[in-house]
Amino acid sequence: MSSSTSHATLRYTTMRLGIFVGCLVVVGLLTHFGILPAGVGKSNPIWVVLLALILSAPLSYVLLRKQRAAMAEQIAGGVGRAKERLAANQTQEDEVQDPQAQPLRKAESPQPKAEPRTGSA
Repeated sequence: MSSSTSHATLRYTTMRLGIFVGCLVVVGLLTHFGILPAGVGKSNPIWVVLLALILSAPLSYVLLRKQRAAMAEQIAGGVGRAKERLAANQTQEDEVQDPQAQPLRKAESPQPKAEPRTGSA
């Protein structure tokens, strides 16, 4: 695994969180100075977070294209290796014969004869 893809998921997640925090700071400052509406009543924190989420999503989509591709490559490689290991384990299990898995043959013994029933108990 190359060094560029070894921590791709962590790198992508950290960069996406950084973009969100940057948008959160910008939106917070814009609402503080009255450039953006502050929301209705006490909804200011919720408004600021939702607006930051809405702004950071398309920015992340555009700005983090390379990191997202590297992360997808890392995940696909991990899934491929897991499938190979699973297939190898299944073939090993098929090759090994468990002696207890074969049905045991019982020694044939004569059936006990039923005693004739009498009418009284």
